[in-house]
Amino acid sequence: MELADKMEKILEYLNKHGEGLDTEIAVATRIPLNNVHLHLNELMAKKEVMTFHATRYVDCVKSEVMICRLAGKGPAIKQQRKSKSHTLN
Repeated sequence: MELADKMEKILEYLNKHGEGLDTEIAVATRIPLNNVHLHLNELMAKKEVMTFHATRYVDCVKSEVMICRLAGKGPAIKQQRKSKSHTLN
């Protein structure tokens, strides 16, 4: 698989899922994790994706992950209910 094909698979994954962990992207695209990191760095340089580094603890085990999403696309904003106005007597 060529470099452009691998980056396209990563972009397709993010477009479909909105965001994802680097490990999820690696599993879903069948691209080795170290290659996913390289491709994400290239996509960041092109300003096509944004990444955030996070530390997670699962069963008291620390793991460093990279959260990725397409640049310019954030999570959907949920509509909040407007509070009912109360009149004072």
